[in-house]
Amino acid sequence: MYSRTSEPVKFERDCPAVMVPSGEAVSLPAGSVGYITQALGGSFTVYVEGNLFRIAGTDADAIGKPPMALPVLAEGASDHDVEELVWEQLRTCFDPEIPVNIVDLGLVYECNLFRLEDGQRRAEIKMTLTAPGCGMGDTLVSDVQSKVELIPTISEADVELVFDPPWNQNMMSEAAKLETGML
Repeated sequence: MYSRTSEPVKFERDCPAVMVPSGEAVSLPAGSVGYITQALGGSFTVYVEGNLFRIAGTDADAIGKPPMALPVLAEGASDHDVEELVWEQLRTCFDPEIPVNIVDLGLVYECNLFRLEDGQRRAEIKMTLTAPGCGMGDTLVSDVQSKVELIPTISEADVELVFDPPWNQNMMSEAAKLETGML
């Protein structure tokens, strides 16, 4: 789901939000009015009273939107099937200011799956940010962790933020460069 419109919204209930770009957690009260500026990967960037806020997909109902669909894994899925679904979930994670997913931005350096004794899996993900001081870092890490842990058979996602090697624009996919005007 993607939108770059200025669709008006009214908050139907108090809603937790994250201020962009500082990463400060806030609560937007019911009755607040704003505009959706970006709707990607199930989350929303909303402009309210001169500020941008990220609304998690789990709180989509607060602005009258349906929640993101849960990932589905076929019965008897192979390790390869689970890994493909993990990468699909990672592609639903977006920086609230950049209309490109974190995989195409080149922010995901590594993703490994491990079988646990109980048959479940643990995902270990190493990722970076476009800038080390990005205030949305904790929000992005939390988004990755929660979306990967939605996958059936994954009981734990360990997301590590790393800065070596430093991210640069050459790590972006051709599609990402085209979308951001860097091609």
